[in-house]
Amino acid sequence: MKIKFGNECYTWFMKDDGAFWDNKLDHMIEVTAKAGMTGIEPMHFWMGDLADPVLLKESLDKHRVELAAIAFVQDWNNPVETDNERAAADSAISLLKQFPGAVLCTVQMPNGRHDLEQRRKNLVANVNAVSKRATDAGIKCSFHPNSPESSINRTEEDYTDIIENLDSSVTGWTPDVGHIINGGMDPLAKMKQYASLVNHVHYKDWDGNPEFALMGQGKVDLLGVTKWLVEQDYDGWVICEDEAPSAVDDPDGVTLHDGEWIRETLLPVI
Repeated sequence: MKIKFGNECYTWFMKDDGAFWDNKLDHMIEVTAKAGMTGIEPMHFWMGDLADPVLLKESLDKHRVELAAIAFVQDWNNPVETDNERAAADSAISLLKQFPGAVLCTVQMPNGRHDLEQRRKNLVANVNAVSKRATDAGIKCSFHPNSPESSINRTEEDYTDIIENLDSSVTGWTPDVGHIINGGMDPLAKMKQYASLVNHVHYKDWDGNPEFALMGQGKVDLLGVTKWLVEQDYDGWVICEDEAPSAVDDPDGVTLHDGEWIRETLLPVI
């Protein structure tokens, strides 16, 4: 099976901006394994003790889970990386070098839709620069847009301006189907438009009430997207990043639900 399903730790981060679950990445890896998913994508700034690659490997091996990717989140508001942003990127790259095949998934922290044209240029320049250093170190890279109202990479115009200016020699694109539809676009149509760049995928469901829904209970055609990935001979991770309201108080239960839903609904078409 070329498509592998993994889990994103943001599902736990939703409660009190992660404070309740600080330094509990081992628990998240354990629940991911219980859900039947084989990979995990933690956020670089929220790994706790497991930012140590030795401890991370011990936890992953214990639960038989792979490091699918690291979500590397930065502001990137300036034409070049700040000293702190560059140091953080070098830290993430150093960690990922210990886990061959794991993806550097670049994400911008949403911080307001002002000075759009210049800030989108700044974002592209920073993502390309980070991805170039990571690629030179042998790491696969992928850019992940998001869709909060304060994000500069949420609308059709944003996607055109940003994705079409990514350096495809050093980074691909992570379509997050929930963020795409939340930005007013059709997920599968957008994936087809930029099919050559798809090298990492995020799944979440959406019902517009006001935003995200439990996987399988929203309006995203996750089955149709999965069938298309199979047709494209996609070889990589599909990462579940469930942001349903119920994840705030029960991220473990949401993760277990997602694993069961994947087994019953998606695996039969793969």
